[in-house]
Amino acid sequence: MSLDDRSREYREYIETYLRDFYAQFYGEPQKILFEAMEYSLLAGGKRLRPIMAFEFCRMCGAGWKQAAPFAAAVEMIHTYSLIHDDLPCMDNDDFRRGRPTNHKVYGEGMAVLAGDALLTDAFLMASTAKLPKEGDMADAIGLLAECAGSLGMVGGQVLDILSGERELSEQEVLDIQSRKTGRLINAACALGAIAGGASEAQFNAACQFAAGVGLAFQIRDDMLDVIGTREEMGKGVGTDAAKNTFVRLYGLEKCEKLVEQYTQYAIDALDAFEDREYMVSLAKSLTGRRV
Repeated sequence: MSLDDRSREYREYIETYLRDFYAQFYGEPQKILFEAMEYSLLAGGKRLRPIMAFEFCRMCGAGWKQAAPFAAAVEMIHTYSLIHDDLPCMDNDDFRRGRPTNHKVYGEGMAVLAGDALLTDAFLMASTAKLPKEGDMADAIGLLAECAGSLGMVGGQVLDILSGERELSEQEVLDIQSRKTGRLINAACALGAIAGGASEAQFNAACQFAAGVGLAFQIRDDMLDVIGTREEMGKGVGTDAAKNTFVRLYGLEKCEKLVEQYTQYAIDALDAFEDREYMVSLAKSLTGRRV
């Protein structure tokens, strides 16, 4: 199966899985909340994190659909973070994926609650996974909470806010981005491995891959804010010019080299798996993308 075909299969499956999960609640009186949640959750996007969860589960030798509850949970947390990042008190963005941001459609209060509900529901979703190894669920839920919370994504956002307008060191930028972007990618890869019954070596390899591709992905994202267009990106560009991005720290030329370096680090980790061609191709496509 080609890169595009497998990616499409994973993407279509997670779209249906998420839609079906919330369809059961349409009769609830708080219907407007579910509408706001689905507005952002089902708005498309790369579905990168679910794809990685599915593929690591498959590479560990299990049926990839076993990772669906974890894949959905990570995507729900990712979506909540986007809704909150776009709020006026945060990045104050008007567009996301080519459409008005959640708070522009549903108001700030409902957008906050939609994000809150997605975050909380993610743990309900994750708890439904059927895992091959007894005792893995507690580890999986703990890992998801750590990657999403104060030690992970939220902690990275705090560091970003505190950085203000001052120029940061290389380590400070890495501290922010490895948490904001990297930890949720780590959750997707690690949870996919857990769902697949990974060996210790495979689990560690999944985490190493996530660390490398997460940094490469974020550096590329920073580059696209400079060289991309609004039509390509589906959102405003040039909005990070005053922020502590990798481009501001290194410049475009060095960033290009770092993307190659971190991508190769990620690919090297995949030696722990026999059937790794798809993930190698995926890593290269993500870190060389124009959108």
